[in-house]
Amino acid sequence: MATFLTRRQVLASGIVMAGTIPLLPTAQAAAVPESSAAKLRLTADTRTLDVNGKPARVFGLIGPNRKPGITLSPGERFHVDLVNRASTSTIIHWHGQLPPWTQDGFPWPQTPPIPAGDAHSYDYAPITGTFYMHSHQGMQEQSLMTAPLIVHSAEDMHADRQEVVLMLHDFSFHTPDELLAGLTKSNGGQSAMPKSSMDNNMNMGSGSMGTMNMGSGMAMAMDLNDIDYEAFLANDRTLADPEVIRTEPGGRVRLRLINAASATQFWIDFGALTGTVIAADGHPVRPVRGTRLPLAIAQRLDVLIDLPGKGSYPILAQVEGKRAHTGIVLAASGAPVSRLAAAADKNAPPVDLTLERRLQAVTPLAPRAPDVTHRVILAGAMAPYAWSLNGEYWPNVTPLMIAPGQRVAIEMLNHTMMPHPMHLHGHAFQVVAIDRGPLAGAVRDTVLVPPMSSITIAFDADNPGRWAFHCHNLYHMMTGMMTEVRYPGIV
Repeated sequence: MATFLTRRQVLASGIVMAGTIPLLPTAQAAAVPESSAAKLRLTADTRTLDVNGKPARVFGLIGPNRKPGITLSPGERFHVDLVNRASTSTIIHWHGQLPPWTQDGFPWPQTPPIPAGDAHSYDYAPITGTFYMHSHQGMQEQSLMTAPLIVHSAEDMHADRQEVVLMLHDFSFHTPDELLAGLTKSNGGQSAMPKSSMDNNMNMGSGSMGTMNMGSGMAMAMDLNDIDYEAFLANDRTLADPEVIRTEPGGRVRLRLINAASATQFWIDFGALTGTVIAADGHPVRPVRGTRLPLAIAQRLDVLIDLPGKGSYPILAQVEGKRAHTGIVLAASGAPVSRLAAAADKNAPPVDLTLERRLQAVTPLAPRAPDVTHRVILAGAMAPYAWSLNGEYWPNVTPLMIAPGQRVAIEMLNHTMMPHPMHLHGHAFQVVAIDRGPLAGAVRDTVLVPPMSSITIAFDADNPGRWAFHCHNLYHMMTGMMTEVRYPGIV
């Protein structure tokens, strides 16, 4: 992934801030001893990107060898010192991993953010697959405090294929506070949460619109994008200067797709190629082939692609409801690379569950009836801009209580006209029903709940602690769409 601009690329005209990111000279950070050989160092810091010819200061999570994030070898522990050089407090969540709850990277009172200049150590046994890391402090995620987290399996090391990570972001030169203020119509801060009970208002916001069939020939408008972003990034670059990854002619690529955007969902278009999905959110699935795949916020897909020859092949990610897209290029050594169009010919449809319905876990949950079922109503509106779970707004919520050893089901009913990618910390769940129709679906950690639809997930309660459960649209979460899954006896 492209990370830093070269000296030649840095523009002398000044730096546009992408978020409120203070600069901190390295000398001001607290000295942290070099880690032992068995421990990795991850540094939260700031960096400069060129976004369509304009420099922007953003956050970054830089691992060993000055590369973004962390890649672990088979059997290697997540033994990491997180050093905060970002001149502001931060806390990093290991999205999709299953550590003890005090290492999950969520700002509970028991696990406060890491102060500027300080460091914190983590040590747990990771699960293999494609994951990522991102800040859970305020809205730092929008300002690119994110990076890949790849945990290799033994099979990965023996497979004859090239690995490529494609990480997607949405980008604005406005600060996250300004973006949220534009949504809440406030003056730079979050509007007060409404005190009313559960509402079923339908969003008719100013973002791009789609339609959904409600049966009986009726179609209703759905809101797709809260924010009109200035750019969309693939591995930190736009299509004006995409990353070109040189490949072996006729070779095979394992493409690790990560949607790290804050509020944008994409369609992944392989163009002339066909991909085979082999994992969802890091967990193996039975192979599914396709040329165009939906990817909701915070979801990941592992896709095998066989390259037919010595050509160049764009891999594009188009924003749902828009013509805007971004991407990378896979190109054989020496193959010419043509300039890519800045936008697609037509708007993309809403991201849907066409792929979700086809996915089947390689290792599903053992058959068992749920011991407890929680029903969660997703509600909210664009005006006033606020989103809730069971009529409650974070942090004033009633925890969903579960107990060790239980099989837990959560039925999510979306009473809004906007999709919500729902993420559960600390557990991998199986998708077991769509609109109450049984499904032996994928095991994952984030699932999209479309407008006026329901999704049921199931998991075994085997990781005691306090766990966030929230919409992964950052602005929905920040205006209330989060609750807690809690085990008894946690203090």
